[in-house]
Amino acid sequence: MFQDRLSLKYVSFKQNHMELFSSELVSPALSLFLIILAGFTSFLTAAMGAGGGLLLLVAMASFMPMAAVIPVHGLVQLGSNANRMLLTYRFIDVNMLKYFAAGGLVGALMASFVVSDLPLDWMKLAVGGFVLFLLWGKKPSIKESSPFGKTMAGLITTFLSMFVGASGPLVGSYLHTKGYEKMRFTGTFSASMTMQHTLKAFVYGVAGFAFWQWLPLVVAMIAAGAIGTWLGLKLLHKIPAAKFQRLVQIVLSVLSLNLMWQAIEMLFLQV
Repeated sequence: MFQDRLSLKYVSFKQNHMELFSSELVSPALSLFLIILAGFTSFLTAAMGAGGGLLLLVAMASFMPMAAVIPVHGLVQLGSNANRMLLTYRFIDVNMLKYFAAGGLVGALMASFVVSDLPLDWMKLAVGGFVLFLLWGKKPSIKESSPFGKTMAGLITTFLSMFVGASGPLVGSYLHTKGYEKMRFTGTFSASMTMQHTLKAFVYGVAGFAFWQWLPLVVAMIAAGAIGTWLGLKLLHKIPAAKFQRLVQIVLSVLSLNLMWQAIEMLFLQV
């Protein structure tokens, strides 16, 4: 009897605490899954160098209401990138960043006129297709280093990030052409992504997205991500990267195709 009572108290304690991170749109079980997934995907990025942000995005799009996926994912990534930016601020290429941010402001302004009107099924289709392109397509190599080129890179990637979420690989590809050493790349990339995700939060906030409803879950996901990053860095040289990256690529492809199939089914039902 005592054990049964103790077990019931534990279940009640667990449910009450998980309800803090949930809402009418996300169950406690899904909240727990997303927190664990945020930790795992951050571990993946730290240990493998890439892939975690995309996996988190596609998984969120598969299980969460699509209207919340891009802004919530962006807020989680904002926390992750801002933390990295603070640790590497001395290495940021400020000259590049100011033009990139100027273009980002224009891109965000352009996106603000259409972001609330984009049908959610088309957004889901766009996310799945864009992730497949990033996984298997040839990323454009933007080598233009003039102020105009930096501004256009900021404008295009920021505009895209408002609808597909995962602009990181494009920004990374652009910055790689600059020939930065590791710390300068990390600092500049983190600052660029922090800028983009801040603009995304502002645009979606103005469009009416209720961020406050998601803040407890977002904070928990960011904390889990910090732990995952620490573990990933500890195991950086102990994981067979090539085989693991191929597995992640296959899993991401399957999830993306499933996401696109869900969108296509819903679009056909509307016809």
